[in-house]
Amino acid sequence: MSASHKLLPVILSGGAGTRLWPVSREQHPKPFMQLADGQSLLQKTFLRAAALPGVAQVLTVTNRDLVFKTKDEYAQVNGAALPTAFILEPFGRNTAPALAAAALWAEQNIGTDVQLLVLASDHLITDKTAFEQALRTAMELAEKGQLVTFGIQPTGPETGFGYIEVDGTQARRFVEKPTLDKAREFIASGNYLWNSGMFCFRVDAVLQELAEHAPSVLESVQSCLGASRQLRGESDVQIELDATTFQYAPDISIDYALMENSKHVAVVACDIGWTDIGSWNALSELQEPDAHGNRILGEALLHGTDNCYVQSSQRIVGLVGVSDLIVVDTPDAVLVAHRNCAQDVKQIVTQLKANGHEAYRLHREVHRPWGTYTVLEEGPRFKIKRIVVKPGAALSLQMHHHRSEHWIVVSGIARVINGDQNILINTNESTFIPAGHKHRVDNPGKLDLVMIEVQSGEYLEEDDIVRFQDVYGRVADTNA
Repeated sequence: MSASHKLLPVILSGGAGTRLWPVSREQHPKPFMQLADGQSLLQKTFLRAAALPGVAQVLTVTNRDLVFKTKDEYAQVNGAALPTAFILEPFGRNTAPALAAAALWAEQNIGTDVQLLVLASDHLITDKTAFEQALRTAMELAEKGQLVTFGIQPTGPETGFGYIEVDGTQARRFVEKPTLDKAREFIASGNYLWNSGMFCFRVDAVLQELAEHAPSVLESVQSCLGASRQLRGESDVQIELDATTFQYAPDISIDYALMENSKHVAVVACDIGWTDIGSWNALSELQEPDAHGNRILGEALLHGTDNCYVQSSQRIVGLVGVSDLIVVDTPDAVLVAHRNCAQDVKQIVTQLKANGHEAYRLHREVHRPWGTYTVLEEGPRFKIKRIVVKPGAALSLQMHHHRSEHWIVVSGIARVINGDQNILINTNESTFIPAGHKHRVDNPGKLDLVMIEVQSGEYLEEDDIVRFQDVYGRVADTNA
């Protein structure tokens, strides 16, 4: 790979992955799903980007509510302490505004000649050598002003992917997810590739093409960046996109806004072991089948069972006399689906949203900037949580109108503000916080602080919170 071309990987980390419920949820979307080796799809994407020659920084575009979780994911694998930058969206506006923001930020902070390598955070690429070879070809084309997309050599008539019709290295047209008959036609013609959603282009080239073909996208994002706040840390920078102006950005994909209209789109055909983990069927293919075609992640006992996928992290699952099922067990929800209906799992999420059920949005274990909390049990007038506070982290100084709380330290040491008191609570000690008391806990130790919190009162929802101070800038938010 030529060292003369500057390369900035841009990881797009959005979307809820509703077809992978109940593991993927709005506040724990598909990129955070762990595979069998213990790494998440997001971590694998970061490592793939960080390992490329000449990469000095990685830029990630994600939702602002997920930035702390994303940072935690990166910290676990970023042994070389590669600098990171984050563009934080207040809400999703599809890929065109996200890439416009990335290109404008790169223009201002790195230069117009830098090449952006756009990677989805939820794809798996197993052939690293082939990927780097494809990237070398893409960078050569990008240096000539081409907008380069990566086309995957199809292995069959897949209806879950978009397609690109190609003529040599030039894109003739982009096609949305086809019917099965159309997909078969595409494969038979030999002129179609799967649309991977990965791109490579110079900053000046993509900005020029956006100005010509999608000026409303470019102008709205320019205005938004001008009104947005930038925070710099020791090894990262965060750009919090202004919600008031970002709402005027068109909700449109980069394919629709630009790639289908530009006359300068090149395609690099590649076979890189690419998988879009878009359904439970796709995820199950990563597991080796047994003699009966069953694939298991976790612990399961099977009898008279064929061609089933079972995933369970905490309990034993038993299947007897069934075939062609997907069974996914999580602490608060179980999915049972026929393999032929894997794409329809998103309909369950739609129903959960319509019913106002939190299971579409949150797991029992909820991640916060300071650590995690897990709802262990709840009922009328009570809720019990396990709270883990990271070393050096602190919850906000807050107050509740309708509930009191009893904190018991299981391990570690807690520094607590409770009304007028400022006290240290050691392991096996506790404190009671009446409703209306200002309170805060932080972890002054070097190990995780683990507490049990028992809430009691008339109203126990998370929006019963008034924040007075918060080191994470969430004073106006309603999440602890």
